[in-house]
Amino acid sequence: MKKPGIRAGRAIRLAAMLLALAFLGGCGLGKKQEERTNLEFTVVDEERLPEELARLVGEKKSGAFKLTYADGGYLYLCIGYGKQETGGYSISVNDLYETANAIYLDTSLIGPKEADGKNGSPSYPYLVIKTPFMDKTVVFD
Repeated sequence: MKKPGIRAGRAIRLAAMLLALAFLGGCGLGKKQEERTNLEFTVVDEERLPEELARLVGEKKSGAFKLTYADGGYLYLCIGYGKQETGGYSISVNDLYETANAIYLDTSLIGPKEADGKNGSPSYPYLVIKTPFMDKTVVFD
């Protein structure tokens, strides 16, 4: 004859396992993946920035910064990585897309090649991209 305590213990373990599976595997059930649309963009050179934006970037570029600026039907997304000890850095746009509620920008700072890293002058790598204006929150990843 089995002890009643063993049967109850198995039931509790089974319930705990089912709850854990529901939590780990079932959280995404019923949720739709948010629809993403890749955005077209243009990288804007310093000489072609709107005057006010050029002033803002100039003020902020010594430190890391993220800012948005709207002008003339365009939205400018700006990201700076602050002062670097040498030149030769570049910035890669990994992803730029919109969802129903926001615009997402993912970038990476790429270090100088060994030959470029010998330049002792500090640099202030930043990137400004331009896309048609959208009134949405911008998330910098």
